[in-house]
Amino acid sequence: MTALLVAYIGVLGLAIGSFLNVVAYRVPAGETLLRESRCPACEARIRWWQNVPVLSWLGLRGRCASCGTGIPIRYPLIELATGVAFALVALWWLHEPDAAVTPVTARLAVLAAYLWFAASGVVLIVIDLAVRRLPHAITGTALAACGALLTLACALGADWQTLLRAGLGAAGLFAFYWMLRAIRPDGMGGGDVRLAAVCGLMLGWIGWMPLLVGAFAAFVFGGVFGVALMLRRRAGRRTAIAFGPWIVVGAWVGVVAGEALGTGYLTIAGVS
Repeated sequence: MTALLVAYIGVLGLAIGSFLNVVAYRVPAGETLLRESRCPACEARIRWWQNVPVLSWLGLRGRCASCGTGIPIRYPLIELATGVAFALVALWWLHEPDAAVTPVTARLAVLAAYLWFAASGVVLIVIDLAVRRLPHAITGTALAACGALLTLACALGADWQTLLRAGLGAAGLFAFYWMLRAIRPDGMGGGDVRLAAVCGLMLGWIGWMPLLVGAFAAFVFGGVFGVALMLRRRAGRRTAIAFGPWIVVGAWVGVVAGEALGTGYLTIAGVS
């Protein structure tokens, strides 16, 4: 049953990844998500069988069926990344610490929240790397949707104190990033501040230690990446880099391993 559930959610992720390709292209361009998909080169309508995640790209050999224009490999890669992310979230969810004491319906709402968080993270990484933006339409929707789903989980039997901690996590991480942006406006974008609130919410739901580890990990990964760019002479001390991806990566480190990493550090430091 575990393997079947993980596989099912992974396939769902592939389908969501196909939609995220549309979101990543249209939202920064200000285009509607409702119009049908067409080839950017020849405007030919994309049929359903040309839109099957990963398989259609392989079957078409990476080219439009009508005009032969190349289809960037990022499309199947985003679909694969989302599928893998969904499967990993499902694995984590099956073994989360509160599994034994939380009603199944409440746990399903929590699963939905973290799947939404995962999907939002994938598309925000893609957009930030491409155009150096984290659109409010995505970060704001993620905060509202994840907050609503976690509230629903509490209404279905999860601990309300957990939701309070999540809210404090969102407010705390938002305030911290807002302060950094106030100190140095050119070093932190408004999208980073909003994304921090989403990550604080999802990390706070799990615990204080994951929140601290996830917040710290973002700066570790971002710093290492920045140093690597400078060593390769592809960036200078004042070169702006996309920080959104590292906020997301750091948050997931906190979700998956924050408690273990934090406890291990305290033990080595002799605090506990």
